Amino acid sequence: MSVNVNRSVLDQFYRYKMPRIIAKVEGKGNGIKTVIVNMTDVAKSLNRPPTYPTKFFGCELGAQTQFDAKNDRFIVNGSHEANKLQDMLDGFIRKFVLCPECDNPETDLHINAKKQTIGNSCKACGYRGMLDTRHKLCTFILRNPPEDTGSAKKKEKKSKRKDKENGSSDGESTNHNDIDAPDAVDGDDDDEDWAEETTEEAQQRRMEEISAHAKNLTLSEELEKPLEERVNLFYNFVKQKKENCAVDSSDKEILAEAERLDVKDTAPLILTELLMDENIRDQIKKYKRHFLRFTHNNKKAQKYLLGGFECLVKLHQTQLLPRVPIILKDLYDADLLEEDVILAWAEKVSKKYVSKELAKEIHAKAAPFVRWLKEAEEESEGSAAEEEEDEDNVEVVYSSSARELKVETIKPEKPAEEEDDLDIDAI
Repeated sequence: MSVNVNRSVLDQFYRYKMPRIIAKVEGKGNGIKTVIVNMTDVAKSLNRPPTYPTKFFGCELGAQTQFDAKNDRFIVNGSHEANKLQDMLDGFIRKFVLCPECDNPETDLHINAKKQTIGNSCKACGYRGMLDTRHKLCTFILRNPPEDTGSAKKKEKKSKRKDKENGSSDGESTNHNDIDAPDAVDGDDDDEDWAEETTEEAQQRRMEEISAHAKNLTLSEELEKPLEERVNLFYNFVKQKKENCAVDSSDKEILAEAERLDVKDTAPLILTELLMDENIRDQIKKYKRHFLRFTHNNKKAQKYLLGGFECLVKLHQTQLLPRVPIILKDLYDADLLEEDVILAWAEKVSKKYVSKELAKEIHAKAAPFVRWLKEAEEESEGSAAEEEEDEDNVEVVYSSSARELKVETIKPEKPAEEEDDLDIDAI
Protein backbone atom coordinates (compact mmCIF):
# COMPACT_ATOMS: atom_id res chain seq x y z
CA MET A 1 0.00 0.00 0.00
CA SER A 2 1.41 3.41 -0.91
CA VAL A 3 1.15 6.71 0.95
CA ASN A 4 1.86 10.30 -0.02
CA VAL A 5 5.53 11.24 0.25
CA ASN A 6 4.42 14.41 2.01
CA ARG A 7 1.84 12.91 4.36
CA SER A 8 0.55 16.34 5.35
CA VAL A 9 -0.96 16.45 1.84
CA LEU A 10 -4.29 14.60 1.92
CA ASP A 11 -5.07 14.88 -1.81
CA GLN A 12 -5.94 11.48 -3.33
CA PHE A 13 -4.44 12.61 -6.65
CA TYR A 14 -1.08 13.67 -5.13
CA ARG A 15 1.44 12.33 -7.60
CA TYR A 16 4.34 11.59 -5.28
CA LYS A 17 3.80 8.25 -3.58
CA MET A 18 5.98 5.86 -1.60
CA PRO A 19 5.45 2.36 -0.23
CA ARG A 20 4.44 2.14 3.40
CA ILE A 21 7.35 0.90 5.53
CA ILE A 22 7.39 -2.84 6.23
CA ALA A 23 9.39 -3.76 9.34
CA LYS A 24 10.31 -7.24 10.56
CA VAL A 25 11.73 -7.88 14.03
CA GLU A 26 14.36 -10.62 14.23
CA GLY A 27 16.38 -12.16 17.06
CA LYS A 28 15.98 -12.12 20.83
CA GLY A 29 17.47 -10.42 23.85
CA ASN A 30 20.53 -8.30 23.14
CA GLY A 31 20.58 -9.52 19.55
CA ILE A 32 17.11 -8.24 18.67
CA LYS A 33 16.97 -6.08 15.53
CA THR A 34 14.48 -4.57 13.08
CA VAL A 35 14.88 -5.29 9.36
CA ILE A 36 13.25 -2.71 7.09
CA VAL A 37 12.15 -5.12 4.39
CA ASN A 38 11.31 -2.61 1.64
CA MET A 39 13.78 0.19 2.41
CA THR A 40 15.20 0.09 -1.13
CA ASP A 41 11.78 0.79 -2.66
CA VAL A 42 10.98 3.48 -0.10
CA ALA A 43 14.30 5.24 -0.70
CA LYS A 44 13.89 5.01 -4.48
CA SER A 45 10.57 6.86 -4.18
CA LEU A 46 12.40 9.61 -2.30
CA ASN A 47 15.35 9.71 -4.73
CA ARG A 48 17.76 9.04 -1.86
CA PRO A 49 20.13 6.13 -1.11
CA PRO A 50 18.51 3.59 1.25
CA THR A 51 21.37 4.05 3.71
CA TYR A 52 20.28 7.65 4.42
CA PRO A 53 16.84 7.03 5.97
CA THR A 54 18.17 3.91 7.72
CA LYS A 55 21.01 5.91 9.29
CA PHE A 56 18.51 8.68 10.14
CA PHE A 57 16.49 6.14 12.15
CA GLY A 58 19.67 5.12 13.97
CA CYS A 59 20.49 8.75 14.80
CA GLU A 60 16.98 9.46 16.08
CA LEU A 61 16.70 6.24 18.08
CA GLY A 62 20.29 6.21 19.35
CA ALA A 63 20.69 2.76 17.82
CA GLN A 64 23.34 1.13 15.66
CA THR A 65 22.52 0.44 12.02
CA GLN A 66 23.72 -2.17 9.53
CA PHE A 67 23.65 -2.09 5.73
CA ASP A 68 23.88 -5.03 3.36
CA ALA A 69 22.97 -3.56 -0.04
CA LYS A 70 23.80 -6.75 -1.95
CA ASN A 71 21.22 -8.74 0.01
CA ASP A 72 18.88 -5.75 0.33
CA ARG A 73 18.98 -5.77 4.15
CA PHE A 74 18.83 -2.50 6.07
CA ILE A 75 18.79 -2.99 9.82
CA VAL A 76 18.24 -0.88 12.93
CA ASN A 77 19.21 -2.53 16.23
CA GLY A 78 16.36 -2.99 18.69
CA SER A 79 12.65 -3.68 18.27
CA HIS A 80 10.77 -0.93 16.46
CA GLU A 81 7.20 -0.88 15.09
CA ALA A 82 6.57 0.00 11.45
CA ASN A 83 4.17 2.83 12.36
CA LYS A 84 6.79 4.43 14.59
CA LEU A 85 9.40 4.25 11.81
CA GLN A 86 6.85 5.64 9.32
CA ASP A 87 6.28 8.69 11.54
CA MET A 88 10.03 9.08 11.94
CA LEU A 89 10.47 8.91 8.17
CA ASP A 90 8.29 12.04 7.90
CA GLY A 91 11.02 13.90 9.80
CA PHE A 92 13.68 12.66 7.36
CA ILE A 93 11.54 13.75 4.41
CA ARG A 94 11.01 17.22 5.86
CA LYS A 95 14.72 17.74 6.54
CA PHE A 96 16.37 15.99 3.60
CA VAL A 97 13.81 15.58 0.77
CA LEU A 98 11.15 18.30 0.53
CA CYS A 99 12.03 21.63 -1.08
CA PRO A 100 11.90 24.40 1.60
CA GLU A 101 10.29 26.74 -0.94
CA CYS A 102 7.56 24.67 -2.64
CA ASP A 103 7.41 21.42 -0.57
CA ASN A 104 8.03 19.41 -3.75
CA PRO A 105 10.06 16.19 -3.25
CA GLU A 106 11.82 16.41 -6.63
CA THR A 107 15.12 17.53 -5.09
CA ASP A 108 18.78 16.55 -5.36
CA LEU A 109 21.59 16.76 -2.81
CA HIS A 110 25.01 18.14 -3.81
CA ILE A 111 28.11 17.58 -1.70
CA ASN A 112 31.09 19.96 -1.49
CA ALA A 113 33.69 17.76 0.19
CA LYS A 114 36.25 20.58 0.52
CA LYS A 115 33.91 22.95 2.31
CA GLN A 116 31.93 20.19 4.02
CA THR A 117 28.61 21.59 2.84
CA ILE A 118 25.46 19.92 1.50
CA GLY A 119 23.50 21.77 -1.16
CA ASN A 120 19.88 21.18 -2.07
CA SER A 121 18.30 21.91 -5.48
CA CYS A 122 14.67 21.62 -6.56
CA LYS A 123 13.75 20.55 -10.09
CA ALA A 124 10.24 21.97 -9.76
CA CYS A 125 10.75 25.59 -8.66
CA GLY A 126 14.49 26.05 -9.29
CA TYR A 127 15.34 26.62 -5.61
CA ARG A 128 19.01 26.21 -4.63
CA GLY A 129 20.25 26.47 -1.09
CA MET A 130 22.23 24.86 1.70
CA LEU A 131 21.11 22.26 4.22
CA ASP A 132 21.57 22.79 7.93
CA THR A 133 24.42 20.36 8.66
CA ARG A 134 23.96 20.20 12.42
CA HIS A 135 22.00 16.93 12.25
CA LYS A 136 24.15 13.85 12.86
CA LEU A 137 23.06 12.33 9.55
CA CYS A 138 24.87 15.13 7.67
CA THR A 139 28.24 13.72 8.77
CA PHE A 140 27.26 10.39 7.25
CA ILE A 141 26.07 12.06 4.03
CA LEU A 142 29.33 14.00 3.68
CA ARG A 143 31.28 10.76 4.00
CA ASN A 144 28.91 8.88 1.68
CA PRO A 145 27.78 11.34 -1.03
CA PRO A 146 24.93 10.33 -3.36
CA GLU A 147 25.59 9.50 -6.97
CA ASP A 148 24.58 12.52 -9.05
CA THR A 149 25.15 14.16 -12.38
CA GLY A 150 27.52 16.66 -10.79
CA SER A 151 30.20 14.05 -10.17
CA ALA A 152 29.86 12.82 -13.74
CA LYS A 153 30.38 16.36 -15.02
CA LYS A 154 33.51 16.74 -12.92
CA LYS A 155 34.94 13.51 -14.30
CA GLU A 156 34.23 14.81 -17.79
CA LYS A 157 36.04 18.08 -17.00
CA LYS A 158 39.09 16.21 -15.68
CA SER A 159 39.12 14.04 -18.79
CA LYS A 160 39.10 17.15 -20.99
CA ARG A 161 41.95 18.68 -18.99
CA LYS A 162 44.03 15.54 -19.50
CA ASP A 163 43.37 15.78 -23.23
CA LYS A 164 44.57 19.39 -23.16
CA GLU A 165 47.71 18.42 -21.26
CA ASN A 166 48.47 15.67 -23.77
CA GLY A 167 47.91 18.13 -26.60
CA SER A 168 50.46 20.54 -25.14
CA SER A 169 53.29 18.08 -25.84
CA ASP A 170 52.97 18.83 -29.58
CA GLY A 171 55.18 21.86 -29.15
CA GLU A 172 52.45 24.39 -28.53
CA SER A 173 53.15 26.84 -25.74
CA THR A 174 50.67 26.12 -23.02
CA ASN A 175 49.93 28.35 -20.06
CA HIS A 176 49.96 25.88 -17.16
CA ASN A 177 48.18 28.40 -15.01
CA ASP A 178 45.24 28.17 -17.38
CA ILE A 179 45.21 24.38 -17.12
CA ASP A 180 45.43 24.33 -13.35
CA ALA A 181 42.96 27.12 -12.83
CA PRO A 182 39.87 24.94 -13.31
CA ASP A 183 41.15 22.60 -10.58
CA ALA A 184 41.25 25.50 -8.18
CA VAL A 185 37.77 26.58 -9.19
CA ASP A 186 36.37 23.06 -9.24
CA GLY A 187 35.98 22.88 -5.50
CA ASP A 188 33.81 25.99 -5.61
CA ASP A 189 31.64 24.83 -8.50
CA ASP A 190 28.88 23.67 -6.21
CA ASP A 191 28.82 26.93 -4.26
CA GLU A 192 28.81 29.00 -7.42
CA ASP A 193 25.79 27.02 -8.58
CA TRP A 194 23.83 28.34 -5.61
CA ALA A 195 24.43 31.88 -6.83
CA GLU A 196 22.94 30.93 -10.17
CA GLU A 197 20.14 33.05 -11.57
CA THR A 198 16.67 32.43 -10.22
CA THR A 199 15.00 34.45 -12.95
CA GLU A 200 12.09 32.96 -14.85
CA GLU A 201 14.30 32.44 -17.90
CA ALA A 202 16.93 30.60 -15.87
CA GLN A 203 14.32 28.36 -14.25
CA GLN A 204 12.82 27.64 -17.66
CA ARG A 205 16.25 26.74 -19.00
CA ARG A 206 16.85 24.33 -16.13
CA MET A 207 13.43 22.76 -16.62
CA GLU A 208 14.20 22.25 -20.32
CA GLU A 209 17.46 20.55 -19.39
CA ILE A 210 15.62 18.25 -17.00
CA SER A 211 12.98 17.52 -19.64
CA ALA A 212 15.67 16.73 -22.21
CA HIS A 213 17.35 14.42 -19.74
CA ALA A 214 14.05 12.64 -19.02
CA LYS A 215 13.44 12.06 -22.73
CA ASN A 216 16.80 10.34 -23.02
CA LEU A 217 15.91 7.71 -20.44
CA THR A 218 15.79 4.27 -22.02
CA LEU A 219 12.71 2.10 -21.90
CA SER A 220 14.46 -0.50 -19.76
CA GLU A 221 15.42 2.11 -17.17
CA GLU A 222 11.84 3.37 -16.94
CA LEU A 223 10.37 -0.11 -16.63
CA GLU A 224 12.70 -0.74 -13.68
CA LYS A 225 11.12 2.17 -11.84
CA PRO A 226 8.41 1.51 -9.22
CA LEU A 227 4.79 1.67 -10.37
CA GLU A 228 4.28 5.06 -8.69
CA GLU A 229 7.09 6.65 -10.71
CA ARG A 230 5.84 5.16 -13.97
CA VAL A 231 2.33 6.45 -13.23
CA ASN A 232 3.82 9.90 -12.60
CA LEU A 233 5.60 9.76 -15.97
CA PHE A 234 2.31 8.88 -17.65
CA TYR A 235 0.51 11.66 -15.74
CA ASN A 236 3.04 14.24 -16.95
CA PHE A 237 2.77 12.95 -20.53
CA VAL A 238 -1.03 13.35 -20.63
CA LYS A 239 -0.89 16.65 -18.75
CA GLN A 240 1.54 18.06 -21.32
CA LYS A 241 -0.75 16.94 -24.14
CA LYS A 242 -3.64 18.70 -22.44
CA GLU A 243 -1.67 21.92 -21.85
CA ASN A 244 -0.64 21.90 -25.51
CA CYS A 245 -4.29 21.43 -26.56
CA ALA A 246 -3.31 18.20 -28.30
CA VAL A 247 -5.06 15.65 -26.09
CA ASP A 248 -8.23 15.34 -28.22
CA SER A 249 -6.42 13.71 -31.13
CA SER A 250 -3.75 11.88 -29.10
CA ASP A 251 -5.68 8.80 -27.96
CA LYS A 252 -3.34 6.43 -29.81
CA GLU A 253 -0.23 8.18 -28.47
CA ILE A 254 -1.62 8.08 -24.93
CA LEU A 255 -2.31 4.36 -25.25
CA ALA A 256 1.18 3.74 -26.62
CA GLU A 257 2.78 5.65 -23.73
CA ALA A 258 0.73 3.70 -21.17
CA GLU A 259 1.74 0.41 -22.77
CA ARG A 260 5.38 1.53 -22.91
CA LEU A 261 5.35 2.31 -19.19
CA ASP A 262 3.24 -0.77 -18.38
CA VAL A 263 0.49 1.28 -16.68
CA LYS A 264 -2.41 0.43 -18.98
CA ASP A 265 -4.64 -0.84 -16.14
CA THR A 266 -4.22 2.25 -13.95
CA ALA A 267 -4.38 4.75 -16.82
CA PRO A 268 -8.17 5.41 -16.55
CA LEU A 269 -7.62 6.77 -13.03
CA ILE A 270 -5.19 9.37 -14.42
CA LEU A 271 -7.36 10.16 -17.44
CA THR A 272 -10.36 10.75 -15.19
CA GLU A 273 -8.38 13.25 -13.12
CA LEU A 274 -7.00 15.15 -16.12
CA LEU A 275 -9.86 14.99 -18.62
CA MET A 276 -13.00 15.14 -16.50
CA ASP A 277 -14.67 17.50 -14.03
CA GLU A 278 -18.24 18.44 -13.08
CA ASN A 279 -19.14 18.30 -16.80
CA ILE A 280 -18.39 14.58 -16.91
CA ARG A 281 -21.53 13.67 -18.91
CA ASP A 282 -20.35 15.73 -21.88
CA GLN A 283 -16.76 14.58 -21.39
CA ILE A 284 -17.77 10.90 -21.51
CA LYS A 285 -18.97 11.51 -25.06
CA LYS A 286 -15.95 13.63 -25.96
CA TYR A 287 -13.29 11.25 -24.64
CA LYS A 288 -15.12 7.94 -25.13
CA ARG A 289 -12.52 6.79 -27.63
CA HIS A 290 -9.65 7.58 -25.23
CA PHE A 291 -11.16 5.52 -22.40
CA LEU A 292 -12.30 2.63 -24.60
CA ARG A 293 -8.69 2.00 -25.62
CA PHE A 294 -8.04 1.05 -21.98
CA THR A 295 -11.33 -0.34 -20.64
CA HIS A 296 -12.46 -2.52 -23.56
CA ASN A 297 -12.38 -6.12 -22.27
CA ASN A 298 -10.20 -4.96 -19.35
CA LYS A 299 -12.10 -5.29 -16.07
CA LYS A 300 -9.17 -4.11 -13.97
CA ALA A 301 -9.02 -0.86 -15.94
CA GLN A 302 -12.80 -0.48 -15.47
CA LYS A 303 -12.34 -0.77 -11.69
CA TYR A 304 -9.78 2.04 -11.80
CA LEU A 305 -12.27 4.08 -13.85
CA LEU A 306 -14.85 3.62 -11.09
CA GLY A 307 -12.22 4.72 -8.57
CA GLY A 308 -11.53 7.83 -10.61
CA PHE A 309 -15.27 8.52 -10.80
CA GLU A 310 -15.53 8.33 -6.99
CA CYS A 311 -12.67 10.83 -6.68
CA LEU A 312 -14.47 13.17 -9.08
CA VAL A 313 -17.63 12.99 -6.99
CA LYS A 314 -15.54 13.95 -3.98
CA LEU A 315 -14.09 16.98 -5.79
CA HIS A 316 -17.46 18.13 -7.20
CA GLN A 317 -19.80 16.67 -4.61
CA THR A 318 -22.59 19.24 -4.90
CA GLN A 319 -22.89 18.87 -8.67
CA LEU A 320 -22.17 15.15 -9.12
CA LEU A 321 -23.51 13.29 -6.07
CA PRO A 322 -27.20 13.70 -7.05
CA ARG A 323 -26.38 12.60 -10.60
CA VAL A 324 -24.45 9.42 -9.73
CA PRO A 325 -26.99 6.96 -11.27
CA ILE A 326 -27.26 8.93 -14.50
CA ILE A 327 -23.48 9.17 -14.88
CA LEU A 328 -23.08 5.43 -14.22
CA LYS A 329 -25.68 4.78 -16.90
CA ASP A 330 -23.77 7.04 -19.30
CA LEU A 331 -20.58 5.06 -18.62
CA TYR A 332 -22.50 1.82 -19.08
CA ASP A 333 -24.18 2.95 -22.31
CA ALA A 334 -20.83 4.10 -23.67
CA ASP A 335 -19.47 0.57 -23.06
CA LEU A 336 -16.82 1.94 -20.70
CA LEU A 337 -18.18 -0.18 -17.82
CA GLU A 338 -19.48 -3.73 -18.03
CA GLU A 339 -22.48 -4.93 -16.07
CA ASP A 340 -20.65 -7.45 -13.87
CA VAL A 341 -17.97 -4.87 -12.96
CA ILE A 342 -20.64 -2.41 -11.78
CA LEU A 343 -22.50 -5.10 -9.81
CA ALA A 344 -19.27 -6.27 -8.15
CA TRP A 345 -18.44 -2.65 -7.25
CA ALA A 346 -21.92 -2.17 -5.78
CA GLU A 347 -21.55 -5.20 -3.50
CA LYS A 348 -18.83 -3.63 -1.35
CA VAL A 349 -18.36 -0.09 -0.05
CA SER A 350 -14.65 0.76 -0.12
CA LYS A 351 -12.71 3.68 1.34
CA LYS A 352 -9.83 3.21 -1.08
CA TYR A 353 -10.49 6.45 -2.96
CA VAL A 354 -12.91 8.43 -0.78
CA SER A 355 -14.07 8.38 2.84
CA LYS A 356 -16.31 5.54 4.00
CA GLU A 357 -19.17 7.99 4.56
CA LEU A 358 -18.98 9.45 1.06
CA ALA A 359 -18.59 5.98 -0.46
CA LYS A 360 -21.84 4.93 1.25
CA GLU A 361 -23.61 8.00 -0.13
CA ILE A 362 -22.35 7.26 -3.66
CA HIS A 363 -23.55 3.66 -3.42
CA ALA A 364 -26.92 4.79 -2.07
CA LYS A 365 -27.37 7.17 -5.00
CA ALA A 366 -26.32 4.43 -7.42
CA ALA A 367 -28.91 1.98 -6.01
CA PRO A 368 -31.70 2.62 -8.58
CA PHE A 369 -29.36 1.97 -11.49
CA VAL A 370 -27.82 -1.08 -9.81
CA ARG A 371 -31.31 -2.42 -9.08
CA TRP A 372 -32.23 -2.02 -12.72
CA LEU A 373 -29.09 -3.92 -13.76
CA LYS A 374 -29.90 -6.76 -11.37
CA GLU A 375 -33.48 -6.99 -12.60
CA ALA A 376 -32.27 -7.06 -16.18
CA GLU A 377 -29.80 -9.79 -15.25
CA GLU A 378 -32.48 -11.90 -13.56
CA GLU A 379 -34.76 -11.59 -16.56
CA SER A 380 -31.92 -12.61 -18.86
CA GLU A 381 -31.78 -16.00 -17.16
CA GLY A 382 -34.97 -17.02 -19.00
CA SER A 383 -35.16 -18.35 -22.53
CA ALA A 384 -33.47 -16.51 -25.38
CA ALA A 385 -36.85 -15.45 -26.74
CA GLU A 386 -37.94 -14.12 -23.36
CA GLU A 387 -34.64 -12.28 -23.01
CA GLU A 388 -35.11 -10.44 -26.28
CA GLU A 389 -38.71 -9.58 -25.39
CA ASP A 390 -37.83 -8.35 -21.90
CA GLU A 391 -35.05 -6.12 -23.16
CA ASP A 392 -37.54 -4.41 -25.44
CA ASN A 393 -40.03 -3.90 -22.61
CA VAL A 394 -37.75 -2.37 -19.95
CA GLU A 395 -36.71 1.24 -20.07
CA VAL A 396 -34.67 3.42 -17.70
CA VAL A 397 -36.15 6.89 -17.42
CA TYR A 398 -34.57 9.91 -15.75
CA SER A 399 -37.01 12.09 -13.85
CA SER A 400 -35.87 15.71 -13.79
CA SER A 401 -38.12 16.41 -10.81
CA ALA A 402 -36.94 13.47 -8.70
CA ARG A 403 -33.40 13.58 -10.16
CA GLU A 404 -33.09 9.81 -10.07
CA LEU A 405 -33.46 6.77 -12.30
CA LYS A 406 -36.83 5.05 -12.49
CA VAL A 407 -37.59 1.64 -13.92
CA GLU A 408 -40.64 1.43 -16.19
CA THR A 409 -41.95 -1.78 -17.70
CA ILE A 410 -43.90 -1.51 -20.92
CA LYS A 411 -46.48 -4.25 -21.25
CA PRO A 412 -46.82 -5.50 -24.83
CA GLU A 413 -50.24 -5.96 -26.35
CA LYS A 414 -51.39 -9.55 -26.25
CA PRO A 415 -52.08 -11.40 -29.49
CA ALA A 416 -55.68 -12.37 -30.05
CA GLU A 417 -55.05 -16.07 -29.45
CA GLU A 418 -53.59 -15.41 -25.97
CA GLU A 419 -56.57 -13.45 -24.62
CA ASP A 420 -57.84 -16.47 -22.68
CA ASP A 421 -54.46 -17.06 -20.98
CA LEU A 422 -54.28 -16.49 -17.26
CA ASP A 423 -52.92 -13.04 -16.33
CA ILE A 424 -50.90 -13.61 -13.15
CA ASP A 425 -50.42 -9.88 -12.57
CA ALA A 426 -54.19 -9.38 -12.48
CA ILE A 427 -54.72 -11.90 -9.64
